Amino acid sequence: MRFLLWAVALPLVAENPVTDVVRSNYERLKRDMIETAELMPAENYDYRLTPPQRPFSGWIEHTAMGNYSMCSMMVGRDAPDAMKGLHGLSQKDEIVRALRDSFAYCDKALGEMNDGKAVANIEFDGRKYPAVQVMIGLVASLSEHYGNLVGYLRSKGIEPPSTARASKKK
Repeated sequence: MRFLLWAVALPLVAENPVTDVVRSNYERLKRDMIETAELMPAENYDYRLTPPQRPFSGWIEHTAMGNYSMCSMMVGRDAPDAMKGLHGLSQKDEIVRALRDSFAYCDKALGEMNDGKAVANIEFDGRKYPAVQVMIGLVASLSEHYGNLVGYLRSKGIEPPSTARASKKK
């Protein structure tokens, strides 16, 4: 039986195979999320699939806040002040910029990681966790959020970025 792996092919002997795989998946999801935020027309940023769900813009803001939270946690720092200004953004350009900025913050945090640091414990709310748990949580969270946003795009007749890329390869 064969399994499809989402990770980019790594060298046969990788110095940091765990962090390399996390970074590979993170980069793919970062691209999907930024392209999704850019694709959705500004007039649809308040769109909700159903009334109780977050608007499209709310998912982008939520993703940016999660990026800051998880990426600061994985390197043992408090969340940056930039996270405080994310609530209530209303314009597409400022929301997309906030998302990009949150990914730039995560790029730096992941750039500091290696497999030794990934298996070291970090403390959060009085409990200890290996940093890799937060790293994997970041990738899982981004994947879940992208999956939610795909529904918003498709309901507006917009092809999601990952689908568009896959279609071009065929």
